[in-house]
Amino acid sequence: MVEIGQRDVIDIAYGNPDRRHAGVEVLTFDALKRRLKSSVARFPSRLDFHQVMLVRGGAGTAMVDFITHPCARGTLLHVRPGQVQRLPYGADGRPAALDAVLVLFTGDFPPPLPQTDAVRDGCLGPVAWRLPHDEFEALDRAVTELDAEYRTLLGEHRDVELTGALLRQLVAALLIRMARLADPARSALVGPGAEAYLAFRRELERSFAGTRSVEDYAARLGYSPRTLTRACLAATGRSAKQIADARVALQAQRLLAHTDMPVASIAGALGFSEATNFGKFFARETGRTPGDFRRGQWAFDSPLP
Repeated sequence: MVEIGQRDVIDIAYGNPDRRHAGVEVLTFDALKRRLKSSVARFPSRLDFHQVMLVRGGAGTAMVDFITHPCARGTLLHVRPGQVQRLPYGADGRPAALDAVLVLFTGDFPPPLPQTDAVRDGCLGPVAWRLPHDEFEALDRAVTELDAEYRTLLGEHRDVELTGALLRQLVAALLIRMARLADPARSALVGPGAEAYLAFRRELERSFAGTRSVEDYAARLGYSPRTLTRACLAATGRSAKQIADARVALQAQRLLAHTDMPVASIAGALGFSEATNFGKFFARETGRTPGDFRRGQWAFDSPLP
């Protein structure tokens, strides 16, 4: 992991200090805390790689895209590239005392499989699971095997090519196990309208800064606006317009929290012609003005005693 930028912009690029070009790393939460600068461990950051964390013991609270997730034995967290996270912290705001193992990997490391698309996709897959005992045991065995093979990769007597190939398959197997976990949204991705919904979400991820118009997306994808809205309602209970607005609001939150861009510049970057219109939109979506939200995040980011 490589820190980039100033205190208010903590971007984490993938970097494995043990095997620079491996594309994967397995380590404990304690090892990660020892490696990171205190600013990264205590403040929110953005990743350009995948981070899967399985908690085996201890307690804390993680934050991913401004939503908190309690962490205890049986918690599984998956942070995707571009998402904002704060590493699990305790009641005192300091990094939590967790017994946890992390699997870090670049997006192109595991072989692409259609069965894992929803897990790997940041706009579709869940962030957190609370695993029942049997599923926790299965995931724990999976990450234990990954850890063992990763240690083999670091050893003196290894076949790097074969071990790397095995690690790719093991990460893919981990993602398949995650795809099998209970997710209420998954059933909607295979029913009527699923294809239209998935196409809309992926096009939205590419183009949200340019347009929030359902009509624009419908024209690009070859569906009617009514079809897209029906598909989104069936999949999520929200209309296509509500989903588009929520995605823009999330990006606005990321920019407000982690850059010093003026509000007017953020408004322009997200397709608003007037900062006042952006302010009304943001307040409607989040319940706070852009300025209030930013001040709250910077207070949250203030150094601990």
